This record gives sequence, structure tokens and C-alpha cells, in this order.
Amino acid sequence: MKLIKRRIILLSVLFLSIILIENLNHYGKSVSNAAKAALEPTISTPVFTPLKSLAVPILIYHYIEYVKDEKDTIRKSLNTNPYLFTNQVETLRNAGYTFITASDLIDILEGKIRPPKKPVLLTFDDGYQDFYTDAFPILRRYNVKAVVYVVSGFLDMSNYLSTLQLKEIAKSGLVEIGAHTVHHLALKGLNSELAKSEIEESKKTLERLIDTPVVSFAYPDGSFDKTIEKLIQEAGYRSATTTLHGLEVNMDNRFALYRLHPGDKTGNLLLNFLAQK
Repeated sequence: MKLIKRRIILLSVLFLSIILIENLNHYGKSVSNAAKAALEPTISTPVFTPLKSLAVPILIYHYIEYVKDEKDTIRKSLNTNPYLFTNQVETLRNAGYTFITASDLIDILEGKIRPPKKPVLLTFDDGYQDFYTDAFPILRRYNVKAVVYVVSGFLDMSNYLSTLQLKEIAKSGLVEIGAHTVHHLALKGLNSELAKSEIEESKKTLERLIDTPVVSFAYPDGSFDKTIEKLIQEAGYRSATTTLHGLEVNMDNRFALYRLHPGDKTGNLLLNFLAQK
């Protein structure tokens, strides 16, 4: 009997020891995890106050090149030569402007990112090849952001961006790709089904090519109305630009954003032009 009692006592002690060790290990892990959590920085997404309105110059460009054909008056009227464009970028940078994208602009309005003191957008319509050969190198040299609105149906055609060029631009981190319809059709008064197709298919095509959401749009020829604005919103875009002149940006006009033509202005002429609008 004594031997049996001793064995029972030994087994009890062993059992209690096992429980004690497990509890100590668990406590140690809890303390370790708590200490680790205390040392790690708390990660949180800052939320800023949404803005009711702000003044942002959105500059509109088409061609950035040296026009070789003097008879091409339309091209010349829409062109800004690379030397002049470089001076405009330098003017804005030296004046303390911060170059943002269309998505940045809406994020600022929604309070998702902090608004810079002097935001500015450089936007390029149509997706001409000279954006890649002439404008893009300047953007990279000065490390400034821009938006290029691409006519998806014109990709790989003469005078327009190739698919490979588009993908390289999109991967740069500097250029946001926006849509400009499939065939550059004026949308106001267009058959509603055709207008919807032009708006939606351009978005889908570009997203498939660059594997990135396309959420900004530019109206071809500045042609739009309230019906077209609604189609833009329903298609999943966050903003749309017009050819109307002005500076004010707010949530009510984010699908009818104003833009400015900088022309050949540089230096104080450009800065005064932006300040007076």
C-alpha cells in the first residue's frame, strides 16, 4: 500500500509540474507578445478634413514636339515645343508648385491625402507618340507627375502611342493613364448606347493593357452634358476634365473640371496667368 501511495504522489507531483510549466510558457509568450506590440510602431492611415473647394491649375497640352511640317497649321496650333515645355516645368517647380495626378486631386478633396500648398496638374490629350519621345523624358528628368488621356482605339496607329510605350509610361510611377474614349467621338448628343460604349470600353481596354484601374477621363473636344457626366460616373471614373477655363475644383464639378491653356507663357507671365484665373 505504501508503494502505491508513493507512486500516486509522484504522479500527482509530475502532473502538477507539467501544468505549471505549460502555464509559465503561456505567460511568457503573452508577456513577449505584449512587449513586442509595445515596441512596434502603431500603423494608422491619416485622415484629413475633406475640402469643399480649392483652386488648382490643370494645364492642357496636346503635342510636345518640334513641328516639321509648316503646312500642318492644326498641329502647330496645338503644339508646345519641348524647349518651351521644359521652361514651363522649371517655372512651376521653382515657384513651389507640387505636380499631382487626377487621382491625387480627388484624394485631396476626399481627405485621403494631405493637400500640398500649390498643387498643379499637367494633362495631355489624345496619347500622341511625341508624349513618349519628347514629353516623357522631360517629366522623368524633373521627376514630375502628369496625366495622359489616351484614345484607346488609336493605340499602335501612326502618330500615336504604341502599346509597349503605354505600358512603360504606366509603370514609371509618374504618369497616370486616363481614358479619352475609343474613337475620339464628341459625346454630347451622341446616341446613348454608343456614348456608353465609348466611355466604358476605353476604360476596360486600357485597364487590361496596364493592369491598373483607369479612373480619370477627358471629354473629346470638350463635348459633354449632364447625361454624359452621369455615364462617366456610372462607369466608375472618379473625375473628368473639360476644355472650360477656370481654377475651382470641388466635389460638385469633379466630372467637369476646368483646365487652362498655358500657351507660350513662362516665368512671371505664366505665374501671373495662373494667379489671375
